[in-house]
Amino acid sequence: MAKSVKPAWLRRPIPNAAALADMKGLMDGLQLHTVCESAHCPNQGDCFARKTATFMILGDVCTRNCRFCAVKHGQPGPPDAHEPEHIVSAVTKLGLKYVVVTSVTRDDLPDGGAYQFAEVVEAIRAYDPEIATEVLIPDFQGSLSALEVVIAGRPSVLNHNVETVPRLYPQVRPQADYERSVHLLAQAKSMGGGILTKSGLMVGLGEQYEEIIKVMEDLRAVDCDFLTIGQYLQPAKDRHEVVRFVPPEEFEEYKKAGLAMGFLGVASAPYVRSSFQADKMFGNNREK
Repeated sequence: MAKSVKPAWLRRPIPNAAALADMKGLMDGLQLHTVCESAHCPNQGDCFARKTATFMILGDVCTRNCRFCAVKHGQPGPPDAHEPEHIVSAVTKLGLKYVVVTSVTRDDLPDGGAYQFAEVVEAIRAYDPEIATEVLIPDFQGSLSALEVVIAGRPSVLNHNVETVPRLYPQVRPQADYERSVHLLAQAKSMGGGILTKSGLMVGLGEQYEEIIKVMEDLRAVDCDFLTIGQYLQPAKDRHEVVRFVPPEEFEEYKKAGLAMGFLGVASAPYVRSSFQADKMFGNNREK
């Protein structure tokens, strides 16, 4: 049964209302979305106050209905051809030097939205080739041709989250496949010409410690470079319940284990999310 009272290590100050309003105004004005808002990220107040956000392309309606996610699901509209230039405008106004771009899953599109990812990355590079980009992609239903399109855009980091342990996929990610996700990361590494890869996990969904370690080993087996691990928080009553609040000490154990396995960077703490201080993780390893 889910614990209704958050432990002390999950209590946070109220987000800066002005920072939230400023970022929302900017995104609304450019007809853009952030996963920070759509996924109810608990870090959005801090990130928005630092003038950073994770852009979510291809609309704000997902074709899948994962049981952990707060993003709306249903039938999305067509891609916005002006989205790349709108993101460049936001990057300019925010003064970003590291840009994280994700999307809803678009199983309705022939390429899964791969072309839009590439267009966004190329538009950012055309604006300023010194800006690093990280793309957090869906699984494209296993399409290697779609993955090739994204990689051809030459992002700095390719991120794809496995999210949870294989045993929980039927409950948590019924439209996804663990082996397919790991294979995607393997293929990205083999076709990416030295591209850095990244993945992420949530804990507190009912997994066991040993299962997390096994997933980490699976990711290292395909040469995944970066890993994020954070506490799952139930975003709505109809979403999967929190089975356990994982203490900070256990997150630290995961971090030590991951670094010992050979990950270049591991961010593991209760409030870590996929793009948590992504610029620092990349920057710390840029010259390696």
